[in-house]
Amino acid sequence: MKSVLVLLAVIALVLLVIGVAVETLKFLLYVGLVVLVGAAVMLLVQRARSGTGSR
Repeated sequence: MKSVLVLLAVIALVLLVIGVAVETLKFLLYVGLVVLVGAAVMLLVQRARSGTGSR
């Protein structure tokens, strides 16, 4: 019975770590998307200011 409790505790800890990692990865995905959009906007602004648009 004690070994079953230890096994359940280990499984609970693994699931907890996986849950935290997934939440962290979701957050980093959103941060990455924001950085990508910001870089695209800055690139467009730089091209518009330098006059090397799509001409």
